[in-house]
Amino acid sequence: MLDKNNKIKQEEKAILVGLVYKQQTETMTREYLDELAFLAETAGATAIKTFMQKLPKPDSKTFVGKGKLEEIKEFAHAKGATLVIFDDELTGSQIGNITDAIGIKTIDRSDLILDIFASRAKTAQAKVQVELAQYQYLLPRLKGMWKHLERQGGGIGSRGPGETEIETDRRLVKDKIALLRKKLQEIDKQAQTQRKERGVYIRVALVGYTNVGKSTLMNILSKSEVFAENKLFATLDTTTRKVVYEQTPFLLSDTVGFIRKLPHHLVESFKSTLDEVREADCLLHVVDISHPGYEDQMGVVNKTLQEIGAFDKPMITIFNKMDLYEANVFDPWLEDEVKQDMLHQLEERWQELTNNSAIFVSAIQKRNIDGLRNTVLTRVKQLYEERYPYLTNFY
Repeated sequence: MLDKNNKIKQEEKAILVGLVYKQQTETMTREYLDELAFLAETAGATAIKTFMQKLPKPDSKTFVGKGKLEEIKEFAHAKGATLVIFDDELTGSQIGNITDAIGIKTIDRSDLILDIFASRAKTAQAKVQVELAQYQYLLPRLKGMWKHLERQGGGIGSRGPGETEIETDRRLVKDKIALLRKKLQEIDKQAQTQRKERGVYIRVALVGYTNVGKSTLMNILSKSEVFAENKLFATLDTTTRKVVYEQTPFLLSDTVGFIRKLPHHLVESFKSTLDEVREADCLLHVVDISHPGYEDQMGVVNKTLQEIGAFDKPMITIFNKMDLYEANVFDPWLEDEVKQDMLHQLEERWQELTNNSAIFVSAIQKRNIDGLRNTVLTRVKQLYEERYPYLTNFY
């Protein structure tokens, strides 16, 4: 179960459920469920079993079929599972129906991500953004989720079932959303003022899928101490540092990581945080090249950048974790010459696809970091020259 603060308790045993249907192949579903297991671990739960089902389309009442639901119920009660997590977004009525059928807490991927964001939010801005997203997620599900909300005790829906009470709660939630939006607008104004005060500096922002090493690279490039760990969404709040390479200053920002199936309300609520990306002069797209689905992750990031209007900015693609990539791809018996040839082909391919704007590094091993610094410095100087063509030497 979730505790009273909507955080997953450490002892939670979770069952993961995914669906194979027309828009999602079995391979895709397995990969998504692997990521869901990592999300569950980040939230403090242990995934003890994964269930998949093939259907033409999700069941409108219970998402999966009744037979699969019974199978999940039997396993849950036999193994002492306390939580079922569906990889796709559920409606309020589906959550209520599944909870009734299985008898234990049921959440979906969006709810899980919101829970992680809530636990990671440190600043006033991040806390308001997450709370707003949670209420926006809850509002359309309020009626359907009534029964299991009542069983949780406390909070919205704890007064007992009834249309009058539901309507009252719906109004209270709407009032809360309006209040949080107003509060966030005030925080956004302050953030905009701070960004304007940065003046003439070129701004560079690190972007990428979650857990690709952005914060580690931020620490290396800016010689600062930004929190970094091997969990999803280690960074929620944008961190900006002034960096000076060869007497050329610029601002470097670390931003929240993207993820597939990111709840729409989170993107909307984190608008001010994403403004750092929108207003940047150059993006450093960090990619975990050791991940088997790294190209799909790149696609998720690029799609998100398109959605927020930042895809057309100058971009350097940083392929990180080359040490892990080589460990995964190269057999021990391969000769060095063959390895170098394979690496050369990889680099040639991505230089062509990124218009010669790719660089390959290992942040942990600090491999090719000097090359990365030189690449960033060259691009920053170009941007200064474009912005201030009448100055022969900006600094």
